[in-house]
Parts: sequence; C-alpha cells; structure tokens
Amino acid sequence: MGTSGGLTSIIPLAYLASAVLFILGIKRLSHPATAAGGNRLAAIGMLLAVIATLLESGLSYTWIIVGLAIGGLIGAVMARTVKMTAMPEMVAVFNGFGGAASGLVAVGEYLRFAGGAETLGIDAGVSIMAGTLIGAVTFSGSMIAFGKLQGFVTGNAIANPLVRFSAGFFLAVALVLAVYLAGFGSNLHLYWGLIAAALILGVLFVIPIGGADMPVVVALLNSYSGLAAAAAGFVLQNNALIISGALVGASGLILTGIMCRAMNRSLANVLFSAFGTGAAASGRVADGDRVATPIEAEDSAMVLGYASQVIFVPGYGLAVAQAQHRVRELADMLTERGVSVRYCVHPVAGRMPGHMNVLLAEANVPYEQLCEPEDVNPDMENIDVAVVVGANDVVNPLARDDPSSPIGGMPIIETDRAKTCIVIKRSLSVGYAGIDNPLFYLRNNRMFFGDAADALARIAEEVKQL
Repeated sequence: MGTSGGLTSIIPLAYLASAVLFILGIKRLSHPATAAGGNRLAAIGMLLAVIATLLESGLSYTWIIVGLAIGGLIGAVMARTVKMTAMPEMVAVFNGFGGAASGLVAVGEYLRFAGGAETLGIDAGVSIMAGTLIGAVTFSGSMIAFGKLQGFVTGNAIANPLVRFSAGFFLAVALVLAVYLAGFGSNLHLYWGLIAAALILGVLFVIPIGGADMPVVVALLNSYSGLAAAAAGFVLQNNALIISGALVGASGLILTGIMCRAMNRSLANVLFSAFGTGAAASGRVADGDRVATPIEAEDSAMVLGYASQVIFVPGYGLAVAQAQHRVRELADMLTERGVSVRYCVHPVAGRMPGHMNVLLAEANVPYEQLCEPEDVNPDMENIDVAVVVGANDVVNPLARDDPSSPIGGMPIIETDRAKTCIVIKRSLSVGYAGIDNPLFYLRNNRMFFGDAADALARIAEEVKQL
C-alpha cells in the first residue's frame, strides 16, 4: 500500500518537526527547571515520528497494536513499581533494549536480503552489519551493567589478563565477520557467528569494570544505543531514526566525557585499568594511631541546629538507604531555624549520571539549593557543618593531596576543610576505589555509624527538641 501525494509531502515535514522537537527537548534538559518541559517536547517529537513512519510504511497494524499493548502495559507497570533508587538499573535495561531493538531491525533486513528478494549492496551491508554489531554489544553489555548495579554480578573490577585477551579476540572476530559480510554477500552461518561474537564481546567489555565506574559505562552504553538506532535508520532509510540516534549517540559521548573529567581520568583508563580492585577495610573504629571519633544523634542535632551554613553531600549510601526524604525533612527543619542549607552533588556520585539529582528531585528538594563542588569548595572554610550521607571516594582528601593515589587528581568535595564534618556511614569500610579515607580520622570530623535513613530520622527528632 503506497502513500498518497499529500502524505508524500507531509511525512518529511513531520520528520523535520520531530527532529526540531528532539533538539529543543535535549536543550531544555540541561536545566532542572525546564527538564520536565523538555521531556514532553521530545515525547511529542517521538509521537510525530512514529505516526509519520506508520503512515509512510503502509504496514499491517495487527502486530503493531499487539506490540503497543504489551509494551505499553510493561512500561506502565515499570513506571509505577520501579523505585527511584533503582533508576540506574532501569536505565541500563533501557539501553540494552534500545540496542536489541536496533539490532533486530538489522537482523530482519539481513534475513530479507538473504532470502533472495534483493541483492545486498555495500551501502546496505555496512549499515546492517554496524547495526547488528553495535546493537548486540549494547544489549549484552547493558545486561551485565544491570547485573552489577543490581548486585547479582560482582561489582568488583576484574584485572584478569585472560578476560582482556578474550575481549580483543572476539572484537577482532566480530570486525572480520562484519567486513566480510558487508562486502561479499550473504552467509547465514557467518552472520549468526557475528551475532554470537558481538554478544560475547559485550559481556567481556563490561564485566571487568568496577562498580565505581558504572556512571561512565551507563553513559557510554547509552551512546552505543543511539549509534545502533542511527544505523537502523540507515538500514530503513528513515531520517527521523537517523537524527534521533545521532542525537542520543552524540549526547551520550559528551556525557561520558563529562563523567571522565569529573574523575580526572581518561576513557581508556576507565575501561581498562580495573579501577577498584583494592581490598576492603575491616571497618574498625581505630586504625593504628588514627582514631575515628563517633557522634550520636543528640550531639549532631546540637551542632546542626545552631549552625549558620550547612551543606549535605549525598552519595550511594543515601540511595541504598532510600534516605532522600529523610535528608530533605531534616534540611527543612534546619531552614525553619534560619540555617542556610545547600546540597552539594558530585557529578559521579551514585551509579548513573545524575543519580543523586534524580533522588533529590524525587524528594522535592528545591532546585536552588543544589550546587556543584566548584560552587562550594572556595568557601568551604566558612561552612559550619558538612554532612556526608553515604559518600566516600568523592570526599576523600587523598584525591587532592596524594597524586600517587588511585583517585589522585580527581576533583572532590572538600568537606575536610569545613569547620565540622559529620559522615553518616555504616562503617569505616572503603569505597569502590578500594582505599581508606583520611577524612574519617580528622579532628574536625565525626562519624555517625548506622543506616542513613535511620540516622537522619534520629537527628531530626533531636532537632525538634531544641
């Protein structure tokens, strides 16, 4: 079924409008105050693109309706049931599904050519092989990232040379098969071999990387899913898919660069250094001549309640304890007492880009109270109390003071220079970097040992009594 003359002219305009809406939506995502509107613009753009594609293709709508019903139901259930603390896992799964969808488009097109309906040209061959390779790597790599974030795949970095050698081997195999199949016709056995090699490559690519580097991996896999979508667009000769995929691919690479700069590390170092293989500390209150001074809820409330300036520094422990609402409630109490409260968020805190921002937004923390390390560090000596909630490596002074440290040179939130620092943490155990934190033993630091949500609730109860 072909398209009419009117639709022939309207469909390209719909694709153009959707591309403009995608760009405007991404632009508005750059600020929390406009992010919700930007998301709606991008959603409208996607709706236009979907409608235009359905009108252009002249497809049978039976299976499309079935797919929409099943996918819509799954999406609605996930939106209602998945907690904000599980957003990193959900993003990893979405990246994987995006890569799988693009890869399946390439598989379908290759099977159509292999069936003899048309001859596979070099242009179509390159697009199909790129979509297959990138889509399969993105899918299997994202599933491993999901497993690491969820905890059923080890979050430790793996420095085994055999893993790296195997990854290089399967990369070479996948590239050779892709080049051969793109240029020398169809061979279904080799094509299935390409898919298998790419899936194994995705696993071997992600599994050696430690949990501390998951924000970078999630951003990079997001970029891969965009590249796979763009390749699918070339396969289908769909301009909207090419544009949207290119936007996702480019923005994912930019975000990956931002994450790497926030850790003062190169992408190669993130992917191949096996960062975070150090042994965990025992969690003792004293370590040789160093003693960590504990503090309880009553004293914490006294320090906070009579302060002038307080900053909260959230970390992964806040997400694990689901303590975002507790920290906002405590901050609101302090604000009512005339205390100036801010939240300082490190770019790589948590397990995905923007993880802490998402949690704080879910707790309705005012946007104007959020700030970045460079906004706070120059004035840190004037901060009365810095409250570190479940963070570790992003406040470790070794990054600033010891260039030979595994995190040497990484920009940190310099809470050690505040007048008083309170670290809420279950123990003195190390973070993903695998190194001890001298902050815990400083004279101006106090350790509140326990679950973050419980600790903040106890402090808030004491603040009420002041």
